[in-house]
Amino acid sequence: MAYNVTQKLISTHLLSGEMTPGTEIGLRIDQTLTQDATGTLVMLELEALGLDRARTDVSVQYVDHNLLQADSKNAEDHDFLRSACQRFGLWFSKAGNGVSHPTHMQRFGIPGKTMVGSDSHTPAAGSLGMLAIGVGGIEVALAIAGEPLYIRMPEIWGVRLTGQLPPWTSAKDVILEMLRRHGVKGGVNRIVEYYGPGLSTLTAMDRHVIANMGAELGATTTVFPADDQVRAFLRSEQRESDFVELLADADAGYDVTEEIDLSTIVPLIALPSSPGNVVPVQEVAGRPVAQVVIGSSANPGLRDFAIVAAIVKGRQSHPGVSFDVNPSSRQILQDLTRMGATLDLISAGARLHQSGCMGCIGMGQAPANGRNSLRTMPRNFPGRSGTKEDSVYLCSPETAAAAVLTGAITDPRDLEELFDLKYPAVQFPTTSSVNLAMLEAPLPLAEAAQVELVKGENISSLPVFAPLPERIEAPVALLVGDDISTDEILPAGARVLPFRSNIPELARFTFDQVDETYPTRAAETRDTSGHIIVAGANYGQGSSREHAAITPRFLGLRAVVAVSFARIHWQNLANFGVLALEFADATDHDRIQRDDVLVLDGIREALAAGTEITVHNATRKEDYITRQNFSQRQIDMLLAGGLISWLHERRVAPAHDRD
Repeated sequence: MAYNVTQKLISTHLLSGEMTPGTEIGLRIDQTLTQDATGTLVMLELEALGLDRARTDVSVQYVDHNLLQADSKNAEDHDFLRSACQRFGLWFSKAGNGVSHPTHMQRFGIPGKTMVGSDSHTPAAGSLGMLAIGVGGIEVALAIAGEPLYIRMPEIWGVRLTGQLPPWTSAKDVILEMLRRHGVKGGVNRIVEYYGPGLSTLTAMDRHVIANMGAELGATTTVFPADDQVRAFLRSEQRESDFVELLADADAGYDVTEEIDLSTIVPLIALPSSPGNVVPVQEVAGRPVAQVVIGSSANPGLRDFAIVAAIVKGRQSHPGVSFDVNPSSRQILQDLTRMGATLDLISAGARLHQSGCMGCIGMGQAPANGRNSLRTMPRNFPGRSGTKEDSVYLCSPETAAAAVLTGAITDPRDLEELFDLKYPAVQFPTTSSVNLAMLEAPLPLAEAAQVELVKGENISSLPVFAPLPERIEAPVALLVGDDISTDEILPAGARVLPFRSNIPELARFTFDQVDETYPTRAAETRDTSGHIIVAGANYGQGSSREHAAITPRFLGLRAVVAVSFARIHWQNLANFGVLALEFADATDHDRIQRDDVLVLDGIREALAAGTEITVHNATRKEDYITRQNFSQRQIDMLLAGGLISWLHERRVAPAHDRD
């Protein structure tokens, strides 16, 4: 049978189920990736699981999000993460070494391998021919412990690329074109696989840009073949021995197909406040710009910084623009410096920041109210930048550089006339500045067993949640519309993320961008009825951070009834014992008001039978039919009160009672 690349990756790691879209499959996981905004909970979960040693080929903990040390919290969490890596046998990437995704690609990514990460942009590793999936932290913890990853088999969406990108465009414009066509829900329950003759013109790091922002399409992951471009990348990283060719069979098919002629791509830009709100740059040219930020995992490659340096070389940034540069890895900063590009950036007025996510996660670089910020980042959800009423645009490095020089949104193709500037031809070093100094390898087993976890005062234990009841009768504490992101459920940024290891403190910020009264009102239900959230379509899009499921549950959330859910958040809700149901009739969402009392009866029986659940609105005397879409494993987990409780039940149950 002819297989595409995705099918080859899945079939060689398939532990249970069949490759039939919509059915649950279990996959063997080779590698894991965690970062500090989500990794602290993963390490606490490993402790709760009683893990002795990581059972993956490679597991790496990166410190790339919470780098600002305004007080002791972040530094103490970094110490905790380092001690946990030593204890459980993980690699540790120190603060300032780089953003997890490009750094992992440079140092650890291997074609043909599977990986899960507690970061929704983990699919960036698909650029190397890997099957890399973003999931909640508890699922990463289980993978580290040697357990399979369970997902619903997605459809495989084949996107055929032809032609070659014209000057003044780059890979960011390709993924923005996909978002222009399909929006933030277009990839739900799909894996995007790129193929065709146009691939030969895209480097491995170009592919990283496209795979990274496949998450913004809602896709399970993105996959590229491992071909000569991947071989060239690994050769430049002095890891050519890790190359394994992985190509689609000549007559392979796809569940869904599409084509993009790269030669027709024009400079594109995502308007505030959604990655799916994409238009040609020409349509919004002239809007004033106060800030331009270069960097992040969405444009992390050496060329993404070097092309900006070449465009601004010998010129000055516009007086009204704050020009910020966040190198994506220490290694790339070394290469930029070796090329002389760092000097070109600084001479043009750039503010050079440390290697990390920084403004992408709202950790510094918050823009002024009412001023436009152009960023080469993957997301512009409301308030994600750290400014509540922000105005953030997403664009390519070329479009960002044009705004640096003009102080306004500018089609970069216009720079030829404005500055007599031809599209620069940049020469790159053939070998990267490999830097291993800030990577700490796992300790030997005997030495690791003696390590004590270093817990600062900001690290709390994981809360234990009660089993799902047979009946829920609770008020609607919050009613929200479509496309609510995890950034809106639980904000990122310097104000909130330092509490990521302290659930009681973190819970105080839940939904405060949507309704600042929610935490207080919700907490009042915690010890009595609990409460319910009613939501529109694509609830929980964006970041994989499981905190967005844990803190509402800590405050008493028992169920979310929505038109539809984003994949990772839907799974995270189940992981922590929150019932996630979908309206059979989407218009029922509009019939409910905040504070209505909803009654769900016979829950456990309906879950066991796989039947629809009727939601009765006791306030309005109405009934709404809802669907469940859980596997038997997820049902057992929900009934137990969440994944950790379920695992503990399995461990104490007699062997003949287990699956």
